Order: sequence, then structure tokens, then C-alpha cells
Amino acid sequence: MTSHSRSPSLSPTPTPEILLTPDSMARVDVAAARSGLDSFGLMLRAGEAVAAAALRRFPGALRFLVLCGPGNNGGDGYVTASALSRAGATVLLHGLAESSALKGDAARAQSLCGLPVLSLDRFAPLKGDVVIDALFGAGLTRDLPEAARVLIRTVRDAGLPVIAVDLPSGIDGATGEIRGDAFEAVSTVTFMTRKPGHILLPGRLHCGALEVFDIGIPRRIVEAEARALWINGPGIWNGHARALSAQDHKYRRGHVTVFSGPYAATGAARLSADAALKAGAGIVTLASPADALAINAAHVTAVMLARIDTASDLSAWLSDARRSTFVLGPGFGDLDRARRFAVMVAEVGRRLVLDADGISAFKASADQLRGLFEAHAPRLVVTPHEGEFLRLFPDIAADQGLGKVGKALSAAKALGGIVVYKGGDTVIASPDGRAAIEENAPATLATAGSGDVLAGIIGARLANGMPAFEAACAGVYQHGQAAISAGHGLTAEDLAAHILVDG
Repeated sequence: MTSHSRSPSLSPTPTPEILLTPDSMARVDVAAARSGLDSFGLMLRAGEAVAAAALRRFPGALRFLVLCGPGNNGGDGYVTASALSRAGATVLLHGLAESSALKGDAARAQSLCGLPVLSLDRFAPLKGDVVIDALFGAGLTRDLPEAARVLIRTVRDAGLPVIAVDLPSGIDGATGEIRGDAFEAVSTVTFMTRKPGHILLPGRLHCGALEVFDIGIPRRIVEAEARALWINGPGIWNGHARALSAQDHKYRRGHVTVFSGPYAATGAARLSADAALKAGAGIVTLASPADALAINAAHVTAVMLARIDTASDLSAWLSDARRSTFVLGPGFGDLDRARRFAVMVAEVGRRLVLDADGISAFKASADQLRGLFEAHAPRLVVTPHEGEFLRLFPDIAADQGLGKVGKALSAAKALGGIVVYKGGDTVIASPDGRAAIEENAPATLATAGSGDVLAGIIGARLANGMPAFEAACAGVYQHGQAAISAGHGLTAEDLAAHILVDG
């Protein structure tokens, strides 16, 4: 079994970690059976892995109360119960469905188990019991039946520890959403790979310690059936990071221009500019309106300063092709001017990170942005939090059936660019269907200005020459790692000092 944690190091990994959606996992199961693998043998290994985890974690349990559902997750539960009983543990089985309703491997597992199966209404927990939740797992796509909700409330009221098989029942495996109610597990045992519901909120908060057990399906089958959905990590951008060279100069490492807001709203842009410089841009310029020049000049040293007030000023600035990458939105304020400046950046083929007021300037106008930036390779990255996502993509945001990954992918396709849908489970999505979920963004990032820092980091990676999707993934990862390094009590100003650059 493997557990999942991440150190603050940016050391590269060979390949990104795959996430299997429930649909993908179902295809893997079918492909495994077609390849000649015994599906019941896979179920035996899964259930025995759960039993081993239960005995290891709770060797002194009074009883194991195994709750079995009507599908293959229930089949895993019957195998678990049988293995626990053979090991000498006291086991009580409770089934959600009549034995006659079970099919295939689940029916076989129940038949071979040999233990009596009690109905859910006979569930009577005692102090010292441990619950094994094998009701529904990751394949749940509908609200829980009332009998299951009553059971969850009973277990919660009794304060019993729960070990979940695959995923706590009540969590949608594709979206991480709660379907009426859900168990809160102290431990979850899943198989082959993690699923989106293990990583996305609020599902992640219900899983407890997560173990992934390889039940013997060849990796080639898993990879063949998986979508392009990964845990965000260096494996995604390995080979795309530009290595430092003794022949480098500042323009070769990339020039980032960050647009400043007016004199009373300059801090956000400076946060972005400082972050871009620390994250590896060769040169960063703060493009300031005239009324903010003095206050910006008093605060910047390594960051350059230029006066850009009007469209004419920007046109002159854009005449130098070395000024390749722009960050627009943090503290900008003037939505009309933001829209005009974004259009000008797009028309000369430059790369743009659009954040905050830059996003608000294109309210319900993702199609216009697509028309401006559409190209063979994406060169636009937008970084909305939930409210900004709603403003830019109102129809997609209103579709409750999509889940966060689905919404981000739909938005990226509508935009023709990269969408960084921020939050404690940030999703980075590309119009070509690739997506990654960041799992290590600490709660300390919920502080004013942290998004401005993220925009600057992504700008630096774009300026270094990374493709837009990889740049966004790298930026989100660096942002989270900086926050972990900064520790508790961080402010946005602290983040730039803790950015680590991996080349």
C-alpha cells in the first residue's frame, strides 16, 4: 500500500500521478477482465487489503460491523468480512440489499462469505465497534437512500470510527460532492489509483488517512483507460522547464509586465511583480499610471518601473517584442481600460495572465477572449476564484451536474485558454482536455493578495517559455509550496520570499 504526502521540495518526478474517474475505473475493470484477469480474484485482493488495513489500524476492536451495498463495493465488503472472521475477529454483517438482488462477483462473494447478513434496521452499535463502510464507494452518482442516511447519522451519533472501502459512502467519486450525507472516515482504502472524490472538496475532508492498494491490474491497462487527469506535480511540466545557462541574460529568461492600479491601489500589482521576479523571470516591469508613479517608485528596487497610462503608451511599449508576457488585473480598477489593454496585448500575439479586475472586465464575455487569443497554442491563462468564475462563465457555473473539474474543462474549452479555477482544491484545465488538481494548497493561502502572487508566478513561468498549461500547473504548485514553507501566519508579502525555483 502507498500513502500520499508531499515534502516542500520541487524535485521532479518521472510521470504525473493519474487520477481515475469512476467511469475510467469501470473501463479499467472491463479491460482487465477482457485481458484474462479473473475479476473475482481482483475482488478477493481488494477485500483482503481492507481487512488487513482494519486489523492493522484497530487490533483491539470489539467487533467489526461491515456494511455492504448492492454492487461490487458490497462484494469487497463481503470479502473483507470473511477475511476478518478467518483472522479471529468478531464480525457482524449488515446488507443494504437482499441476497437475491446481488449479481455477479458480489453475489459470489456474499455466498462464499458464509456469515449471516442482517438488515440495516438491526444495526445496533456498541462502544468499541469499528465500522467498515462498503455500501457504495466511488461509483455513487445519486443521492443516498434514506436507509443509508439514517445509518450514517447513527454511526456519527455513536462516535464510531469508520474505515471506508474505496470512498466514504455519500461522496460522489467524480466531483467530491456530498450526496445527501456521507460517512466521515478515519481511513479509506482504495485501489490502483486515487479518484477525484479523494482530492476534491468536500470529499477530501471525509476520507481520513488514504491508502492505495495495487490489486494487480497492469499499469498499461490503467494508463490506456485513464483520462488526462492528474494530481498537480512536477511530472506534468518535466521537460518543459527552461534550465538555467551560463549564457543566459535577463531577456532570455523572459520579461514580465505587470499593470498597476491607481495610486490608492498599487499593492496588488507589486505583489505580482515581486513574485514574478522571484519565480524566475529575467526582468519584471511595473506598468504604472502617472498618478501612481511616485508611490510605486518608493516601493520597488529590482522591479523596473514604466509609465503606461494610455493606449498610445501601451502601443509604444508593445513595439519591443522582447516584452513577451503580461499580467493584468490585480488592483487594476478601471474595467474599460483593462478590456482595452487586454485586446491590445492579444492583437500583437503576446501571452497574458488575466486575474481579478481583468476577469471582471470580460464579464460573461469568454467568447470575446476566445476570439482575441485563439491560436494553435494557448497563450491566455485566467485565474478566477469562485465569484470571478461565475462572472466570466455564468452558464457553466450554473450547471450543477459538472463538478469542479467538469466546469473548469468546459470553461477552458469555451475560452480557448487555460483556466486556473482557484480554491482549496484548485483545478487547472486546458482546452485540449487535460486537467490537474492541486492537493497541497494550505488554508493559510486564504489571505488577501495571495492570488496576486499566483498570477505573478504563472507570468514568470510563461515568460520562461513554458507552454501555458504547464506554466499554470507549475505556478500553482510553486504557490502552494511557498505557502507551506512560509508556515502559519503568512501574509501575501511573505509568499514571494518562499518561492522555490526548480530551473
